[in-house]
Amino acid sequence: MERSKLIAILTGAISVILAIAYLILVQLLDYRDMKPAPISQIDQAPAIISVFW
Repeated sequence: MERSKLIAILTGAISVILAIAYLILVQLLDYRDMKPAPISQIDQAPAIISVFW
C-alpha cells in the first residue's frame, strides 16, 4: 500500500509540473507581438476562370 501511495503522489506531482510548464509556455508564446503581414506584401496570383460548355 505504501508503494502505490508513493507512486500516486509522484505521478500527481509530475502532472502538476507538466501543467505549469505548459501554461508558462503558452504565456510566453502568446506574449510575442505577432502582427499580420501587410496586404501589399502578400503575393496574390491572378484568378483564372474557365468555363466549359
